[in-house]
Amino acid sequence: MSTPEQDILVHQEQGVTTITFNRVSKKNSLTATMYAQLADALETAARDAAVRVVVFQGDVAVFSAGNDIGDFLKNPPAGRDAPVFRFLRQIATFPKPLLAAVCGPAVGVGTTMLFHCDLVYAGDNAAFSMPFVNLGLCPEAGSSLLVPQMLGYHRAAEALLLGEPFMAEAALEVGLVNRVVPPTECNMVAQMQARKLAAKSLASLIETKRLLKKSNADELLARIDEEATSFGRMLGEPAAKEAFTAFLEKRAPDFSRL
Repeated sequence: MSTPEQDILVHQEQGVTTITFNRVSKKNSLTATMYAQLADALETAARDAAVRVVVFQGDVAVFSAGNDIGDFLKNPPAGRDAPVFRFLRQIATFPKPLLAAVCGPAVGVGTTMLFHCDLVYAGDNAAFSMPFVNLGLCPEAGSSLLVPQMLGYHRAAEALLLGEPFMAEAALEVGLVNRVVPPTECNMVAQMQARKLAAKSLASLIETKRLLKKSNADELLARIDEEATSFGRMLGEPAAKEAFTAFLEKRAPDFSRL
């Protein structure tokens, strides 16, 4: 079993920083400590002139199950400086190319973080889901803005209101992923593309990404803050309490009286 220090692995080579979710025994679910490590890794990579590209990857069987519910209940995000919101702001404003290699389940933030990545490669076993409503919560990471822009309103409503998984081919169809490959090849493909980017002019990469994202920049950060406010409020409301209790008791939540 990995220790907290090993749950996030950061490796730099040939201009590429690779950030690996390494908590496979817990399906790479994310704790407050892991969010802090992710935010720190991105902040360091943004400052380091030797880093030109960042790649996120998980295991061949699972990318991330989203928030660790037990840790989430012990350490609920409190304010803009909470580790999860630090990470979300870092990934939303990261100036250099961000890539992701996604295999297996990508739940909650495991999916919403991908909307901030520039290139996403998926194993054919990838399953994406944003089940916030099922937990009595609301979208986060700016997903209430970014998901309709990419998927169109009705597909976004289906994904966010029902919270049901959609598979790699569906993600490819709507443009969330660039390519679907066998799971054993996914990390390799992402690294290959990262190496191509790392060989290019860093100034050109940064300016091109800035221009691509310019129309959304201010609105996105405002939406992330608005979602965070709503998310924090809803955490203390009866629906979320019922959802988390049901999760820990391994039963379906009952929202019929809420």
